[in-house]
Amino acid sequence: MPRSATDRRRRRFPATFLIVLAMALAALGTPAFATSPAVRTTTAADASLPCDIYAAGGTPCVTAHSTTRALFAAYNGPLYQIQRSSDRAYRDVGVLAAGGYADAASQVSFCAGTSCTITKIYDQTSRHNDLPISWGGYWKGPGPNGSDVGADAMALPVTAAGHQVFGVKVTPGVGYRLDHASGVATGAQPEGIYMVTSSNYTNQWCCFDYGSGENSHTDTGNATMNAIYWGNACWFGGCTGSGPWVEADLENGMFHTNTGSNKDPNNPGVHHPFVSAWLKNNGTTNFTLKYGNGASGGLTTTFSGPLPNGYSPMKVDSSVLLGTGGDNSPSGQGEFFEGAMTTGYPSDATENAVQASITAAGYGTGGGGGGTPGPLRAVGAGKCLEVPGGSTTPGTQTQIRDCTGAANQTWSQSTAHELTVSVGGSRLCLDASGQGTSPGTKVITWSCNGQSNQQWTLNADGTVTGAPSGLCLDVTGAATANGTPVQLWTCNGQSNQRWTLD
Repeated sequence: MPRSATDRRRRRFPATFLIVLAMALAALGTPAFATSPAVRTTTAADASLPCDIYAAGGTPCVTAHSTTRALFAAYNGPLYQIQRSSDRAYRDVGVLAAGGYADAASQVSFCAGTSCTITKIYDQTSRHNDLPISWGGYWKGPGPNGSDVGADAMALPVTAAGHQVFGVKVTPGVGYRLDHASGVATGAQPEGIYMVTSSNYTNQWCCFDYGSGENSHTDTGNATMNAIYWGNACWFGGCTGSGPWVEADLENGMFHTNTGSNKDPNNPGVHHPFVSAWLKNNGTTNFTLKYGNGASGGLTTTFSGPLPNGYSPMKVDSSVLLGTGGDNSPSGQGEFFEGAMTTGYPSDATENAVQASITAAGYGTGGGGGGTPGPLRAVGAGKCLEVPGGSTTPGTQTQIRDCTGAANQTWSQSTAHELTVSVGGSRLCLDASGQGTSPGTKVITWSCNGQSNQQWTLNADGTVTGAPSGLCLDVTGAATANGTPVQLWTCNGQSNQRWTLD
């Protein structure tokens, strides 16, 4: 039943003419949005979000899961739930405004000085198909009584339209699942699925999935699953390239095609920081696989044809899963930002319009959370910039030390020109102390605040300069000993002012 007007958790408006316009433009190959993703804002008046588009196409969403943004223009409820380890308290992370992006700042403050786990991913539809941590299955997870575990809430910081948000980093053993979900396709009923993931973190094992699985959490035979698999698996052997690829987990096999393997020389693998992955299955005669760059462009169809032998008609069960296989195979890994499942077999025009909505969301690896993280190495000393002892105390002066690969030596550069580090569940920025602009100013860590003394330029000559001062990041006294502090100093071309961000 629809929620009342006072239920802020799940509200949506009927689809409007804007959705139809977006679909028509996408079908013509015309971008549905002219506004730059970096400045685009989403409000309840914007009816071009994925599940509004699916509804307008006659294939409504029956699940809508995301930790980054609303998937309905009118949605104004929680996106996901987190629990912090220090006191076991819970918090729901919602959106900044109806139809908008996640309020990640509430997570950052809630988790400061401790660690947090994603314990539930809310369904934005009125069906309440929320995903809790899976209780396990035939393959046992690493949690209590063989259950799976939740993802580290701070492990996947990214941006969407310049807003800091967090994805779900599925490491082996992480899994979410709801059995007997409401309204999802079962048996041979048609179904569409998409998710936004990444090429940055994959493996060849079973199974980083999103879609339909068995309520029993055991393998109940061919055709009892219909889920997107994303990874490097070549289940049937003889694949072209090394992946990762979009595949269909139909149980007892991840299928690139109806015969199993990928023989397409034009499909050796998909490599984008953000990838949209697509599967639709009419239950009897056809399944289709597609992918897209989650930041720009349209969709590529890698297969559309008959179901594999022995898989028609489908016998899909009503469990919804994320991160594991149908029998709880827990060894896959991947990243998840958003996804939805539909009733019916979505049209190409509908999927093209949803892809336009994804690219308009403005996913990026900078701004609030970081690009690909790595060590910031001091060339002259051959050592790494670190936060001493992994301190979460704002004002801690940074120093150099032998490179260990630890979190307190792992930095990310954002599109906002910040250099960020995540320690003890806290995200901190490299900061010129006291907004100083004179030689000798201490370089510290501080809570990220967007001010210019937290903006840095990585120059082609290896220097790192502060935005307001133009001074160079400098290892004090050109020393090479562990514990040498770092400061700002007049740029002089010496090796103690040269850095590499690996």
